[in-house]
Amino acid sequence: MPTLKERIVRALRDRPGLTDRELTDLVIGPGQPQQPVNEAARDLERLGYLSRRRRPDGLIGNFRAKSAVASPPDSGQPVENRDPLSENSIKSVLEKWLHKHSWVPTIAWGRTRGPDIDARRRKERWLIEVKGRGGSPQEQGNYFLSALAELLQRMSYPNARYSVALPDLPRYRDLWKRLPSLAKSRLQLSALFVDERGAVREKKK
Repeated sequence: MPTLKERIVRALRDRPGLTDRELTDLVIGPGQPQQPVNEAARDLERLGYLSRRRRPDGLIGNFRAKSAVASPPDSGQPVENRDPLSENSIKSVLEKWLHKHSWVPTIAWGRTRGPDIDARRRKERWLIEVKGRGGSPQEQGNYFLSALAELLQRMSYPNARYSVALPDLPRYRDLWKRLPSLAKSRLQLSALFVDERGAVREKKK
């Protein structure tokens, strides 16, 4: 039996732009809770199988990516992702970047539990929460707040470094700039901005 993610991708092949509510009615049943579809769609976006963007009527629609296949994986490292600013693309860039600076990173691909990146270098530790492009300014704001919240819950290691990793886009830059400097200083928090060419820039203020 096809998984929920497979049914979503197949449905969008014939009817692109369906909202989460419309997808739920189609692949699960009319009036059923849409949270499972919402979570699956967001995960598919992170994996590069679909994009979520605003339709002409103002609602957020789901659109199948050109590179998507009929059977997306539920977990594990995805196949090549064509969006250089998706969550998993950024994880791939950071994995290489960290290795280059003598860190040994453990990456949580897909929906694996735990920090997105847990890097070690001798006695040092660096925990990083990663977010992708997002389909709208509002969604990018939600991603930013979610990354901070997830990171705060992991601040149980007093000597570790903590960072959020974000696409190098104006909206994310502005959100980081608006975060109070005192909060960044007290938490010893930094942001890693990754651009479409794979360049990584760390900002502490």
